[in-house]
Amino acid sequence: MRLLIFGTTGQVAIELARNAPLVGAVPAALGRDRADLTDPAACAAAIAAAEADIVINAAAYTAVDQAEGDPVTARLVNAVAPGAMAQAAAARGLPFLHVSTDYVFDGAGHRPWREDDPTAPLGIYGATKLEGEGLVAAAGGPHVILRTAWVFSAHGKNFVRTMLRLGETRESLGVVDDQRGGPTAAHEIARTLLAIACAFGEGRGRSGIFHFCGQPACSWADFAEAVFATSSLPRKPDVRRIATADYPTPARRPANSVLDCTRIRDTYGIGQPDWRTGLRTVVGELETFA
Repeated sequence: MRLLIFGTTGQVAIELARNAPLVGAVPAALGRDRADLTDPAACAAAIAAAEADIVINAAAYTAVDQAEGDPVTARLVNAVAPGAMAQAAAARGLPFLHVSTDYVFDGAGHRPWREDDPTAPLGIYGATKLEGEGLVAAAGGPHVILRTAWVFSAHGKNFVRTMLRLGETRESLGVVDDQRGGPTAAHEIARTLLAIACAFGEGRGRSGIFHFCGQPACSWADFAEAVFATSSLPRKPDVRRIATADYPTPARRPANSVLDCTRIRDTYGIGQPDWRTGLRTVVGELETFA
């Protein structure tokens, strides 16, 4: 199975390249030098010319706060380019797998979000990702839109790495306690995408939107405490639980980012991973190569 992957340096893209050989897949990853998502036509052309069986878009404009001041670029990368890519894949009958986000919801209520719940993004990032979902589906080819949340890994910018860096010098940290979600290890997302790719390769793929995140649900403050407890920091900083209002940001965040993952379990047999297991793996990797 030949995979064409958009993205080389992102958290999920790195894990896709790592894990693809484990399922007998041959990955070909495209970075910005070969497929810049601000040039949708170039991305579509790359798909038209590629020797591939499955296309996976693991690239996105994920700077949530920066997107508020750069909506044109965010829309190109998160909406227009995926739409063009999905059209190119559909023209060749290639399944197109696309990673999306919990930010398509407004975070109201307390129950986990289902795939068919009304969407109402709070900011530019969520709005552009939602538009991208619509364009991918409208392309009409075989596709999966995988919404996930609170991604972490040993690579790039993410909450776990930030906490460990700050924890080296801070005696205490204020961490938001009124936003809840399901932290998700990037390697678990990659393995899920690969399992879906294999299903399409075997004729078992089903198109649609699917939710996938870690369990159990927790707050950012809970997550921070778990990061420090898992680490080998000689002195663990105290976590001060604060409200979202105490940590203002340019973009609003959903208060409830918990995703209902029943559909992906019932369709593909993929269960929710325990994020604490993934956290041990990631922290172990970070400390091994520190």
